[in-house]
Amino acid sequence: MKENFARSGTLFLQYLKRDWKKIIFWITGLGLFSAVFVPAFEEIAKGQGLTGMYETMQNPAMTAMVGPTPVDSAAEYTVGAMYTHEMLLFCGVVAMIISALHVVSHTRKEEDLGLTELVRSFQVGRQANSLAVLLEVTLINIILAAVISVIMMSFNADGFSVSGTVIFGTSIGAAGLIGAVIALAASQLMPSSSGASGLTLGIIGLMYIIRAGTDTVNTDLSMLNPMGWTYLTFPFTENNVMPLIYTAAFLIIVSVIAFTLEGYRDMGAGYLPERAGHPQASRMLLSVPGWFFRINRSVIISWMIGFIAIGAAYGSIYGDMQSFIESNAMIQQMFTTTGVSIEVSFTGTIMAVVISLVSILPIVIVNKLYNEETRQHLSQIYATRVSRGKLFFTALGLAVTVGFIGTLISALGLGLTALGSMDNTSVISLSDFINSGLNFFPVVLFFTGISSLLLGWLPKFGKLVYIVLVYSFFLDYFQGILDLPEWVEKTAVQSFLPRVPLDSFEWGPFLIITGISIFLMLLGYIGYKRRDLA
Repeated sequence: MKENFARSGTLFLQYLKRDWKKIIFWITGLGLFSAVFVPAFEEIAKGQGLTGMYETMQNPAMTAMVGPTPVDSAAEYTVGAMYTHEMLLFCGVVAMIISALHVVSHTRKEEDLGLTELVRSFQVGRQANSLAVLLEVTLINIILAAVISVIMMSFNADGFSVSGTVIFGTSIGAAGLIGAVIALAASQLMPSSSGASGLTLGIIGLMYIIRAGTDTVNTDLSMLNPMGWTYLTFPFTENNVMPLIYTAAFLIIVSVIAFTLEGYRDMGAGYLPERAGHPQASRMLLSVPGWFFRINRSVIISWMIGFIAIGAAYGSIYGDMQSFIESNAMIQQMFTTTGVSIEVSFTGTIMAVVISLVSILPIVIVNKLYNEETRQHLSQIYATRVSRGKLFFTALGLAVTVGFIGTLISALGLGLTALGSMDNTSVISLSDFINSGLNFFPVVLFFTGISSLLLGWLPKFGKLVYIVLVYSFFLDYFQGILDLPEWVEKTAVQSFLPRVPLDSFEWGPFLIITGISIFLMLLGYIGYKRRDLA
């Protein structure tokens, strides 16, 4: 038994050395995202902010999205309780997904690429790699939990006790470990890394959906869900450590199952048989556009469902908007304009948020072309009469198309839900929501253009576009309260577009940003046509 894990410590140290840049980015990024918004929540809590937020969060749709709170009245709703209510579940899910993808990438994916076989050719136990990866993820999540706790303590905010901050950070770290062991088990069951990733993300999504139902019906039922253990600790209110104990038991049990399954599994095989394909390829696969859509189909469908859910989640707020916005001066400054109805003022700002999320899918699709390139999957295609230009513009065309559809369905999801929650008392119509979404479509084109430019000239830095997107989003979203110079605000592409329906639509900015986006795409094509392939 011991020989199965031989040299796992050596591999563990090597993995830390190999992944140190990723680990720093992982811990810093998620740590800051989870803890750095404490001052912003203190601002929101001023005046009647806590009362308004508490009443808004009692909406069943909001409970399904962010989870419940043990607080029974607005008078007991502290800043810490509000922070936990809105942040803990979401941060836990993010930690869970990142850890899960890391485990699959360093176990089953390396096995598919033949790297694991190379490592095992030395005096290394057949399960040493999995143990080393699990130890690495465990260390990362322990450090992450500590970083989150320390950052939150540093603000010295009222209602943020030391015990509460420790439990908050530990809950997020525990969520990451849950995702890791689920991914390790899935890697034994599935015949490929893509299947393991899909199964893991599917389990995480299913747990989220199940807890959304149990949270709105009976919170006690959520305690049967491993995802429930990540937020039912209720930091700063109950400080319940029992879910963490359940998590520890779950980690041990699933880890033992995963290692047992791996011990009896042949390398490159899985316990679940690979689904047999059709004897003949469908007509769709006979064309480059059909093939590229096929390899992106699952991602597109998942994101489209997500766009509808995001639109519906924001739309459900409209019914309680009056009490929510009027409860706090900072929120009024962000979302209202003198002489304009709250719904109209709120819609333009929320649509800017939604469109930033929609922009992610086209970026993913453009980057998919480079992923296929690095895996040498395009070699056989380029051996035929298919040109680079055809592949480039196929990816670009699909990205723009799904960006447009995503913009439309997110606007529809937002509008239909909002109108339904306002009981026919709204001064805004469905067409206003659609027009607001389409008004921001050049933003989607702009980030698609940047992604195309990087694909053509600097493909290894393709993910830098996400940094630009996040920067632009935060700058535009908080410009009403940051009091920044105008030239700084104009570095966000969204700032050049009017806030429809608050403002009138303007063709000038719309066409200029669209033209710049097309120019970036053409520059990207020139680079892609000239550069060496990976």
